[in-house]
Amino acid sequence: EATHYDRQQCIERSPILTAAIREMGVGDYVRQAFQTARRANPDATLLINDYRTDPAYADTVIKELTDADGKPLYDVIGIQSHMHGGYWGAKRTWDVCETFARFGKPLHFTEVTVVSGPRTDAGWKTTPDGEVRQARQVAEFYTVLFSHPAVEAITWWDFSDQSAWQGAPAGFLRDDMSPKPVYDELMKRIKGQWWTRTTVRTGDGGMAGFRGFLGDYTITVDDGRKTRSGTFTLDKTTTGPVEVRME
Repeated sequence: EATHYDRQQCIERSPILTAAIREMGVGDYVRQAFQTARRANPDATLLINDYRTDPAYADTVIKELTDADGKPLYDVIGIQSHMHGGYWGAKRTWDVCETFARFGKPLHFTEVTVVSGPRTDAGWKTTPDGEVRQARQVAEFYTVLFSHPAVEAITWWDFSDQSAWQGAPAGFLRDDMSPKPVYDELMKRIKGQWWTRTTVRTGDGGMAGFRGFLGDYTITVDDGRKTRSGTFTLDKTTTGPVEVRME
């Protein structure tokens, strides 16, 4: 059963869809597509996903994709960010987030590419300097996205350079499957800096406090005689103390 529907721009690839869009108009065509998907599965998460990030696109397609009552027909805004032609930089990345965050829906960066070598007449291969640059740029890009409250998901497009889109050196791994510096840089952040690990001591009533990132937690308590464990979740709706039952 499909639980997620992903609408990508298909105008240039499908004559049938092109004809329908020309006849109905972009707005009505997209609106009908989302309404049809919603009827097929009311619980599905619907994304409006495109490579355009300009304000004009936001003010037309995104802003106008609503029902008769003005309610958005989508649940998430997808943003494609293939940077084969050059890294966006921190400011542009933040500006893109701000452009779409104003619609009040989560942002998913659905297709991320940052390359590790220049395109040349001899081909497109990873280089030592390019790998250092890729690691630095990706670390910055992910940090900006992680810090923006509207960003909910990031999807890297090519895990390795093998068969990468456009033949680009776009992976975390090289052709021989060895890790590039970007692999270690992201590992340090996602499983290190942004992964809460702490030790605290409980006070009166078994209460303990800490500062941590949103997510799922496992807690282990040792009273000197027995060790007990429990789980809990911190999300955007968490506003007060969380009770954890130990087993």
